[in-house]
Amino acid sequence: MELQIGLVVYSRAGRDQGELMAVVGQEGDFLLLCNGKDRPLERPKKKNRKHIGLTNTVLDNGSMSTNRSLRRTLKSFSDVAHENGI
Repeated sequence: MELQIGLVVYSRAGRDQGELMAVVGQEGDFLLLCNGKDRPLERPKKKNRKHIGLTNTVLDNGSMSTNRSLRRTLKSFSDVAHENGI
């Protein structure tokens, strides 16, 4: 899958390993990631694209409009993935 704004990814390395985040931007080989809590939309995390895993989910602009809506969307996605054993 091609990287795009709103794509849900998970961290494969680092202290945030296994955490779900959404792509909010790109700078060269680095992606800007947010989860709405530790990394709010105002202060995205810069992470090397080699250290992330892709999912097949892309969030719409409404889900990424505020930190609260981003947290809720990622939480519901996490719950569904956990139930399905992903």
